[in-house]
Amino acid sequence: MSDNKKHDEHDYPTTGHEWDGIREYDKPMPRWWLYTFYACIIWGIGYTIAYPAWPGIKAATPGLLGFSTRGEVAEDIARVTEANAGINQELVDADMVQLASATGTDLNRYAQNAGKAVFNTWCIQCHQTNGAGAKGYPALLDDDWLWGGTIEDIQYTIAHGIRNETDDEARYSEMPAFGRDELLASEEVDQVVNYVMTLSGAAPQDASLVEAGQVVFEDNCAACHAEDGTGDRFQGAPNLADQIWLYGGSYEDIHETVWNARYGVMPNWNERLSEAEIRAVATYVHGLGGGEATE
Repeated sequence: MSDNKKHDEHDYPTTGHEWDGIREYDKPMPRWWLYTFYACIIWGIGYTIAYPAWPGIKAATPGLLGFSTRGEVAEDIARVTEANAGINQELVDADMVQLASATGTDLNRYAQNAGKAVFNTWCIQCHQTNGAGAKGYPALLDDDWLWGGTIEDIQYTIAHGIRNETDDEARYSEMPAFGRDELLASEEVDQVVNYVMTLSGAAPQDASLVEAGQVVFEDNCAACHAEDGTGDRFQGAPNLADQIWLYGGSYEDIHETVWNARYGVMPNWNERLSEAEIRAVATYVHGLGGGEATE
């Protein structure tokens, strides 16, 4: 009984709710918690006044301090650009052939590192990590180059792109859609596809069509791909006599290529990247493993 009396002396007001003798107290929050809560409210109001906080129709409120994370990034970029202005000018003035062969020099190391950063920002989406490539996007690790693998060729391709409509100096070639446009009959397409498969040592789907396919190839394809199928880099005509296929080397893939043609497009980067960045990424790509010496 004494315990109950002591408890009653320290009872808090109740909300009036009671379940099976259990009362719901109307107990106030601890003072420290309330003070912290009020301080957070005051801090939040001050923050929304001082910093960008509330979204609007066209932009967020700028805040009295004029703080901007985008502005901070822009300042950092400007600071780094200014710090690298000297070596970037050296890169612009450098002979690309000499630069590619001058491995171990400060300028070459800078070009490689800067080029990798540019590549990982702008090129990796298509050409994949370290230039491994994907179906429809050339690998940059081998020596199979549609438009040439010297550092000057690579630099030109990066600057002007391929088959885009924004640069008059873009590399350009167009394969006819032999089946879709009825340039060849369906059986002729089958014949030439079987022949093309043999050029790279693959087994044709129907060996009986190979001989006729060779005739179709010589009449319609050799002008670009050469009589032996080794291609013509000047025209961007791929080599058909190796095992490297941009769109796949199966019968179905080659048939699709002959029937509907392919028309890959690469943007010109001379409007998005500086000359130093183009030279840097060209140096990086040339050094991936497939770069060729200047003839």
